[in-house]
Amino acid sequence: RRPVKTYVGEYDEELVRQAIDRERARGGQAFFLHNRVDTIEETAERVRAMCPGSRVVVAHGQMAERELEPVMLNFLRGGADVLVCTTIVEAGLDVPSANTLIVERSDHMGLAQLYQIRGRVGRARERAYAYLFYPSAAVLSEEAAARLSTLSDYTELGSGFKIAMRDLEIRGAGNLLGDEQSGHVAAVGFELYVSMLDEAVAALSGTAADEAPEPVRLDVPVDAFVPGDYVPYEAAKIDIHRRVAGAREIADLILLREELEDRFGPVPEPLDNLIKLQDARIKLGRAGASAVTFRAGRLAVSPIELGSAGARTLRAELPEALYESGRSTVSVRVPDDPGARFNGVVAAAEAVLKAATEPLAPTTPLNG
Repeated sequence: RRPVKTYVGEYDEELVRQAIDRERARGGQAFFLHNRVDTIEETAERVRAMCPGSRVVVAHGQMAERELEPVMLNFLRGGADVLVCTTIVEAGLDVPSANTLIVERSDHMGLAQLYQIRGRVGRARERAYAYLFYPSAAVLSEEAAARLSTLSDYTELGSGFKIAMRDLEIRGAGNLLGDEQSGHVAAVGFELYVSMLDEAVAALSGTAADEAPEPVRLDVPVDAFVPGDYVPYEAAKIDIHRRVAGAREIADLILLREELEDRFGPVPEPLDNLIKLQDARIKLGRAGASAVTFRAGRLAVSPIELGSAGARTLRAELPEALYESGRSTVSVRVPDDPGARFNGVVAAAEAVLKAATEPLAPTTPLNG
C-alpha cells in the first residue's frame, strides 16, 4: 500500500471532473460518496453530465440485495468507472483498481468514519487520491474544520493511532472516563468495568454469560512480538499485545489481523507468529486440553477425549500422532529445530481441535 494523497477544500465541480478523468485515463475507477439516498440519483446524473462517457452506477443501503449485488460485482469487475454511493462502502469492500475517492459533504462525517472510508482507496501500487469537500468555509464548524485538518495532516500509512488520539482531543473522552464521572471506573480499568457490567446484566436477566474455554499455556521458542519498525507507537504496541493475549475466539484474531493490515500494512513474521501462537492456544483449549508438554521430541496434549471418528481424523491429519485413550493424551512428533517446531505445533493444534470435535463413539486406540 501507498499513502493516500488527501485534498481538503470547498466543493469544486471542475476539480471533481479532473479527478475522475485522470483516474479513467490511467485505467482506474473512482468512488463518489454522496450520503443522501433521496438525492443520490440526481447526483449520479450530475456526475454523468460532468464526465461524458463515464460509466456511472449507484449503490446505497436501501437497495434490495438482488439489486445491490449485481451493481457491486459489476464495479468490482471493472464494468463501471464511477460508483456514486453512500457510506455503504465504508467496510468490507476491496477494489484495487479504485484509487480516487471523492466525498461531497465530508463536513457531515466523523473523523474515524472518514479515515475508514479513505482506506477504501490506496490498496494497490497506484498512487491514490482522496478529495474531502465541504460546501463553504462560511458554514464549516470549528470541529468539522479540525477533523478535516487532521486527515489532511496524517496521510502516511500507520497514522490510525495519531488520528484516534486527535479525535479524542476534538470530541473529548466523554463522561465515563472524564472528570465528571463519579465512582471508580478509572481505577478499575475500562475493560474490566465493561466485563463486570456484562456479568451483572447477565445475572439480573437470569442468563449466564458465555465463557469461552481458557487458552492453554504454550511455551515455544520462537520470535513472537510486535516489531517497533511496524508499529512505532509504544501505546499501540502494548494494546496489540493485550488484544492478542486477551483473545478467546479465533474470530477475534482474524479481525485483529485484518485491522493491522489495514492500518499498518502486511503483518511481519514476528507478529504473525504471535497471532498464530495464540490461535494454537485457543484451539487446544477448545479441544479440552489443559496441559501441553514437550518430551523426547514429542508434543503431548492432555486431557483429550477422542471417539473412533476423532481418532481416525487425527491419524488422517497427522499420520505420526499417537492417541493413548487410557491416559486421554495425544502426542505428536515435532522437529528439534525451533522454527520448524513452531510450525509443527500450529499444525498439531489445528488437527487436535478437528479430531476433538468429531462425535464421540467407542474409541479405537492408535498405537496406544
